[in-house]
Amino acid sequence: VQLQASGGGLVQAGGSLRLSCAASGRTFSSYVMGWFRQAPGKEREFVAAISWSGSRTYYADPVKGRFTISRDNAKNTVYLQMNSLKPEDTAVYYCAAGSTWPAPGTYAYDYWGQGTQVTVSS
Repeated sequence: VQLQASGGGLVQAGGSLRLSCAASGRTFSSYVMGWFRQAPGKEREFVAAISWSGSRTYYADPVKGRFTISRDNAKNTVYLQMNSLKPEDTAVYYCAAGSTWPAPGTYAYDYWGQGTQVTVSS
């Protein structure tokens, strides 16, 4: 599967952005989907994951209550709604596809998108 992330940009602290990740192929619903982020000089870290049907979600502690992951299997797309953004959310955000649940680590994902930059100004 090929993944294309979009929706990043520059936003002020307290603002919102919605990231999208479009997948190619006919087997999108057979993948667990996740979002990760990587800030300059830091390791890639888990943000959120959603199960095959979308019935289950899992979030990293720093984004709980602010970010929402969702998916539309008919559109082969996964989303990340980010609210109440903070400067520390600044990073390149990556979507990924895997086969394991729960999946909070990079090891669980087989396919990665190219990343989209999110910058939150204070």
